[in-house]
Amino acid sequence: MNIQITGPMADRYDEILSPKALDFLVALDREFAARRVAVLDTRRARRARYAEGQLPGFLPETAAVRADPDWRVAAPAPGLVDRRVEITGPTDRRMTVNALNSGARVWLADFEDALTPTWHNVIDGQLNLVDAIDRRIDFTDGRGKRYAVGPDPATIVVRPRGWHLVEKHLVVDGRPISASLVDFGLYFLHCAQRQLDAGSGPYFYLPKLEDHREARLWNDVFRFAQRYLGIPHGTIRATVLVETITAAFEMEEILYELREHAAGLNAGRWDYIFSIIKNFGYRDDFLLPDRGAVTMTVPFMRAYTELLVRTCHRRGAHALGGMAAFIPSRDPEVNSVALARVRADKEREAADGFDGSWVAHPGLVEICRETFDAVLGDRPHQLGRLRDEVTVTADDLLAVDRTPGRVSAAGLRGNIAVALRYLDSWLGGTGAAAIFNLMEDAATAEIARCQVWQWLHHATPLADGGRVTSDRVRALVADEVAALCAERPPADRQRIADAAAILERTALADDLPAFFTTEAYARHM
Repeated sequence: MNIQITGPMADRYDEILSPKALDFLVALDREFAARRVAVLDTRRARRARYAEGQLPGFLPETAAVRADPDWRVAAPAPGLVDRRVEITGPTDRRMTVNALNSGARVWLADFEDALTPTWHNVIDGQLNLVDAIDRRIDFTDGRGKRYAVGPDPATIVVRPRGWHLVEKHLVVDGRPISASLVDFGLYFLHCAQRQLDAGSGPYFYLPKLEDHREARLWNDVFRFAQRYLGIPHGTIRATVLVETITAAFEMEEILYELREHAAGLNAGRWDYIFSIIKNFGYRDDFLLPDRGAVTMTVPFMRAYTELLVRTCHRRGAHALGGMAAFIPSRDPEVNSVALARVRADKEREAADGFDGSWVAHPGLVEICRETFDAVLGDRPHQLGRLRDEVTVTADDLLAVDRTPGRVSAAGLRGNIAVALRYLDSWLGGTGAAAIFNLMEDAATAEIARCQVWQWLHHATPLADGGRVTSDRVRALVADEVAALCAERPPADRQRIADAAAILERTALADDLPAFFTTEAYARHM
């Protein structure tokens, strides 16, 4: 076996990192590592073309796939027929129990944007999933109250880390293995048969895909894994997060590549906005206003969600709506305003034909369920609503310049405050952080730091006067560092300083780094 474990071994880690599991990871790596590298090379080349002025469009070479009216994805699998409410969150022990008991139909068990990929978080998360399926997971809070999984838990759908990330604590042939293959492989090996025995199955959310060839790679991973472990072909189900602008142009092709394993598409709204900025940040005609102004009803976001529902239902796949990130507050006025917005957002999605939607907190499950119940009634989904009246052009998907709003001093400071606080939380091992009454994850932090970079790159005028300059940004970072240090004990100051350094390196560089997580993971995990 040519694999090295460089992370420390703790209690029960040998259950997850068994010889059989390590052999499986090596097999996955040797089969797919080169294709993963090719995916990343393609991404870099595409971004370079966009920086030079090229724009994406619907692919002429796959027109036949889009034109063929007959193909469909696989039928919904057990536990994925009714998906009206899905809750997302990391795989720590407390969240595992709370999510499974939340009343949501599905739990997105997240190894990606809501999880800081410390060695402990990655392996402990896998243990928690095994224990959850075996119904031997519980936790006791600080008041001594014990929590355990109830009789009707949510269906588990695992989100592995994206193709751009590695797991540096597992080294094959002298190089770190793909984090995607680690998260997928460990869960599939340990839990696929367990889930089948429980009447469910091995289900996944696929993050940050940029084109149909990346979907083909995942489909080949699924075929290989099922064959390797003797699991029937087509057992796996995968829901793809459409959270990049390039994937929006290839929704049908992505479903087609995964059709024997596809369960649906999700409107990953936060990463989608991040993708717009990351790909077109060098252009002043793609300049977005304050983050709060980029709602789901602005033209380019509206086009994206309308196309997603139409595409899914045309092919028999579920369409899942975006995240409601509000965290219920003790302030009744804050709650009243925010919950009304959450309800309006879910009502819009249900009326548009979505089959379900996401929430980040158990306190929002009831609102989401009520709004979808009002439209669905006893039906499990809206797959019969084909939305044939929807027509979306390339210009519609790229109509960023039609987004109303302004760039303000408060928006600039808000981005810096959120990014700094999230980075501090991420370095501390928590990837889903409550900041200013919202559940922030890596995607929202990416929007914040990328907006700062784009506004700085274009010396954007502020509605309140002045422009975005490097001196102004550095001064605001210093202000927010001082404010955060005042809130925290002295022991946290080095971590806050590290967070500020990451923010400045990834938001003030001449060229925009694709992800803050790659650089931060390499230096700090």
